[in-house]
Amino acid sequence: MKSTVFTAKHESLGAKMHEFAGYNMPIEYSGINDEHLTVCRSVGVFDVSHMGEFWIKGPQALPLLQKICSNNLASLPLGKAQYNCFPNEKGGIVDDLIVYHVELEKYMLVVNASNIEKDWNWCKLHNTEGAIMENASEHTALLAIQGPKALATLQKLTTVDLSSIPYYGFTTGELAGEKHVIISNTGYTGAGGFEIYFYPENGLKIWDAIFEAGAEFGIKPIGLGARDTLRLEMGFPLYGNDLDDTTSPLEAGLSWITKFVDGKNFIARNILEKEKSEGSVRKLCGFEITEKGIPRHGYPIVDEKGEEIGVVTSGTMSPLMKKGIGMGYVKPQFAALDSVIYIRIRNKDIAAKVVKPPFRK
Repeated sequence: MKSTVFTAKHESLGAKMHEFAGYNMPIEYSGINDEHLTVCRSVGVFDVSHMGEFWIKGPQALPLLQKICSNNLASLPLGKAQYNCFPNEKGGIVDDLIVYHVELEKYMLVVNASNIEKDWNWCKLHNTEGAIMENASEHTALLAIQGPKALATLQKLTTVDLSSIPYYGFTTGELAGEKHVIISNTGYTGAGGFEIYFYPENGLKIWDAIFEAGAEFGIKPIGLGARDTLRLEMGFPLYGNDLDDTTSPLEAGLSWITKFVDGKNFIARNILEKEKSEGSVRKLCGFEITEKGIPRHGYPIVDEKGEEIGVVTSGTMSPLMKKGIGMGYVKPQFAALDSVIYIRIRNKDIAAKVVKPPFRK
């Protein structure tokens, strides 16, 4: 397995380690529920250095991105980031990602760890424009500092006015004495905070400085287990669960990042325009269990007659709400808010109500 610059640190802190996307990653430290609540109420730190980072540069950078991305990069200002996806030729999703507009002809793409090679090859395959491409994944470390005390923690370590960085905005500055750190007001927890990108050789110094700065707030390291429950409480989709090569952005509820603007002839645009006009054959919906039970990925969703109408793609017991929550694809007629559906858990059909995420208000 691959390691991040923080792997030995996780092990020394007693983390429960497990393979994820080819990396030896911390799943939990003090327990998923405790870590989840720490992020909701104070501040926690995630090592997400396994994520991939690509630089797309030069005069042909924007034309390439407009072709391979569903969202409209032409409207993305400097210093802002944008949630996006790569559609495949059949209208499915190669990956979801975040695109950073760093300089006039320079963009950084942050992709899922499990898809780094796949995404890189996809970008190379379609780079007929001749954009300059650089895979910087092995030379970039990434920490997510999340929670209501994240700003107060990091502000001790930088002269950058963090409160002036808007949501999905970013800047490059000095942090913990290290220059050229990208400080981004983003994260996949819904609890607020920042993601910081830096050279791995500076990682341990930055880690120690963050934990010293956050000590008064009860800062804790957080594993990937709580990252998953946090994103699910917000209804954020996860690639490999809720999104994959067979799911379209429209049926996944991502029409807001699928822009059919003039002059943007992105991959599978004609297929997705047809789907938008005719309607999707299934729809991703959120649901709350109204009885006792915990939904899990792969569980069947059935109607009142017990006939299968869909499948659970993500599910858990919400640490904050103390109830089973999840997301899954169902036939469109069952996706209306307040519809009653049933999750088949150990051969028993458990009632659930369709709700609109986020589950955590």
